[in-house]
Formats: sequence, C-alpha cells, structure tokens
Amino acid sequence: MSSIPDPILEGLQRGWKVHGGAHATLPATLDCDVAIIGSGAGAGITAEMLARAGLKIVIVEEGPLRSSSQFKQRELDAYRELYQESAGRKTVDQAMNILQGRCVGGSTTVNWTGSFRTPPDALAYWGDKFGLTDFNEAAMAPWFEQVEKRLNIGDWLTEPNENNGVLRRGAEKLGIPTKVVRRNVKGCWNLGSCGMGCPTNAKQSMLVSTLPAALDLGATLLVQTRAAKFELQGDKVTALVAEPVALDGTANGAPLRITARHYVVAGGAINSPALLLRSNAPDPHGLLGKRTFLHPTAGGVALFDHDVAGWAGAPLSVFCDHFLHTGPIDGPVGYKLEVAPVHPAFALTNGGGIGAELAQRARDMPRTQLMIALLRDGFHAEAAGGAVKLRGDGTPVLDYTLSDYLLEGVRRSYLTMAEIQFAAGAKTVRPVHEQAAGYANLAEAKQGIAGLAMKPFLATVGSAHVMGGCTMAADANRGVVRPDGQHWQLANLSVHDGSLFPTSLGANPQLTVYGLATRLTSGLIQRLGADAVTLA
Repeated sequence: MSSIPDPILEGLQRGWKVHGGAHATLPATLDCDVAIIGSGAGAGITAEMLARAGLKIVIVEEGPLRSSSQFKQRELDAYRELYQESAGRKTVDQAMNILQGRCVGGSTTVNWTGSFRTPPDALAYWGDKFGLTDFNEAAMAPWFEQVEKRLNIGDWLTEPNENNGVLRRGAEKLGIPTKVVRRNVKGCWNLGSCGMGCPTNAKQSMLVSTLPAALDLGATLLVQTRAAKFELQGDKVTALVAEPVALDGTANGAPLRITARHYVVAGGAINSPALLLRSNAPDPHGLLGKRTFLHPTAGGVALFDHDVAGWAGAPLSVFCDHFLHTGPIDGPVGYKLEVAPVHPAFALTNGGGIGAELAQRARDMPRTQLMIALLRDGFHAEAAGGAVKLRGDGTPVLDYTLSDYLLEGVRRSYLTMAEIQFAAGAKTVRPVHEQAAGYANLAEAKQGIAGLAMKPFLATVGSAHVMGGCTMAADANRGVVRPDGQHWQLANLSVHDGSLFPTSLGANPQLTVYGLATRLTSGLIQRLGADAVTLA
C-alpha cells in the first residue's frame, strides 16, 4: 500500500503547525481564541468549524499523530500506540475492559465506522427527565444531515462478510428484523482492519477529514501533550496547563501554558470529567463525573462447519435493535446486537480460556463467529452508571458496577445470541462466560445459560462506548453543562463530546457526538462574535 497517498505526511510537508512528540518542540506558552482539548469526534468537528469561522485555535491531544502509511494492520502496534492504556483500560474493580482511542482523531481513528443517529426514544427521555426538549428527533435532523454529508455517511452497500451474515441469516429465520449499518467511509477496500487504523484513508475519521481542514486553515496541533489542569479565577478559566508525555503516557518535559478566550473540553467521557476534577472545577451539585455509562457488552461465540474468517471484510455492517424495543425504555434492560471482528489478540484475550483450551480456540478461529450484545443503561434506577474518579497520581479511573439488573440482561442476551447463531447453522455455541461450555443445540444452551452464575469476572463484559459524566441539562440542578454546551459555572468553558449524554444511547455514539458538536459549535461561534459557518 506504499503507493497510497498519505494526507497527513502531505500536510506536514505543506507546513502544518504540529508540535510535540517527533514533531516541532513544544513552546512554553501559546495564546489563541479557542483551545480544544482532545481531537476525536467532538473536537474534530469543533476545530474545523471554528477555523472556518476565522478563529485562531489550538488543539491539544494526549496521543501521537499516526497516519495511513503507519497503519500496518498489526494488533500489537495498534493497541499500544492508538488506544488508551494500550487497549487495557479497566474499571476500578478490573471487571470490565474499556476500549478508547488515544491518538490524533481519537476513537474515530480506530472505531468500526458504525454511524447511527440518536434513537428517538433516548432523545425523548432526555427531554422529559433533563429538560432537553429542543433536542428531539426533528430538531437534531438538520445537524445530522450536515455531518452525514461532510463525512460521507451512508448505508453499506457491499454484501456483509460471513461474520455479519450469520447475524442477518439467523435473525431472518427467526423473523427478527435486522438493518444495514451506515458507515462513514469513502472508497472502502473492505479489509476489516478498521480497529487498527485505516491504511487506505477510506474511513472518514477526524484524522483525514476535519482536522486536516482545520490545520490547512492555520490551526495549531499539539500531540503527545496532556491537558493537566485549568487555572481558574472566579467564573473564568485563565489558562490551561499542559505537559508533554511519552508514548506510554509518562510526563517527559516542562509544562506549557495556553491562554484562550474560550476552552472546549472534548477529551472523551472519562478524560473530560477527569480534567475538570483535577482542576477543582465548580461542582455545587456533586454531578461532575457521575452518571457515566458504558453500553456493557456481552459476547457469544459460535463454531461453524465452514470458514467464517471474521477478521476479513467490514467488521460491522449488520445490526439488530429489535431487543431495545420489546419493553419500556425504563423496564428490563434492552440490548442491541452486532458482531465483533475476530482478530487474534482481540478475540482470544476477550473470549476466555487458558492453556490447551485457549490453544484449541485459536485453532478454531477460522470457523469462529463472534456476536455481541450492547446493553442500554441509564434509564433504570439499577443502571445509573458509574463515576469517574482520580487515582493518587491524577490519572482517571471509572468506578462502574455490574449490577444484578445489568447481569440479568447479559443472561437474556446470551440466549438471544445462541438462538440466532443456531438458526444460522452453528454447530456449537458458547456464551463468553467462564462457566459456559460449547452447547451442541438450543435445548442444551437454554439449560446451560440458565445455570450460569451471573457475576463480574465470570461473565466477560466490556465496552467500547463511554458516555456521560458532564451531563447536559436544562438547569444546574440536573447537569454540569447548559443545553448550549457551556459549563453552568464557568463562563468561558464548553464541553463538546460524549460526556454530555444524560444516558447511554442504545446505539454507537459517534454520530450523536458529531451532531451535537455541530450544533453546539454553531452556537459558540455566534457567542464569540465570529462569522457563521455550516459544516456542510
């Protein structure tokens, strides 16, 4: 793939202002109109719109700048260089693994490209419980339309790979509807390595779309630079203190000080609350970092008598949201069905087993199908999310408990996945649970699943979606930030990322972040007195 143009290398050759890591030395001070913390979904949209409005911006990213010529489809390199804590970020009790990006482009650089508008029932709940009545389906539609045009979001028209095909085929035999995933891609090669960075620049992540646009307009990008804390005076942020870090996250140089008219926090739904906590930001109602949600995700493995090759082809092209709507939104937890790519390190690390058993699972990988169920939390008293906290060294950790309510949802999802996999022709099915066996038929599976002890560490549950912690609400008693994204107590600070969500979604969050960021940035531009712009 050496002949594929690399837009990042080309931009650097054009003279982009990039500092930190292997690039130009970090200055001691910087001054700008807007400092943006993070470079993922919310930050990228915000950066392009502010730059197009003629504002001077600085983007602060903790991770490195990597690009297509460096994406070699190798898990070892990708997880170490592109993910938070080398793809090993855990909840405080170590029971759940959390996948988040830590590179320029954030999680948009390493996600599986699924692009879903916010479910209308979630928006309605936000209006009812958090006063966000102007964030209904009709009100958000124009903002989603801009994003979908800008990022080439549309239905995936290529035949799904067999990993996705199992979900579609099995569900259809049972009369359960499935849908085609909308993806933010252009000229996709259907390689299947989305989670390791796109080597062909087909994925329209922030890395190849909005951030290059902002840099071409004169924005400054700081990489391998961690936002340490804000300096506060009264109701204003007076400066951001940042520090250079090595690839492993350790500080390795003198801090720098960034002053700005306005600050936009968009570091993701763990790092954003953590930055405000480190800064002792005002929190009169004790809401900061609370109500942080995960879409707890369970898995089910099936073996077939033919090759599935779950590592090849678009990793996510079919989904089923039927089980989100079989009961009331605040009833038994609903779940969305997808599949996960069967890459060796990812599948074997998260699929359970040790020794000879694990070795056999590795030999079975070509015939392995991996289905996942994403639970929708945040709508029931027993699924109130977790809390972002700080370790002694100031680094963040999420305190999140898998309640009996959620674990019962995991059990129900095991049975649903098994039914679909058997309907699709699976020879054996095994829930990803330490006590589960490979069941040879549905009757065995029902009996086995009913007898599983549903406890953390026995039931393998993880998540790639983190939401909440800086809740947006119509009044300060219910939220950290206002409906326009501005912090309730700090007049020159806004939040533009998934930490705004009052609940989880029941859908992959990137398009919701894009839509909200487009809307909120449009308002911010007006408040800053700059020229109005549209994203597309």
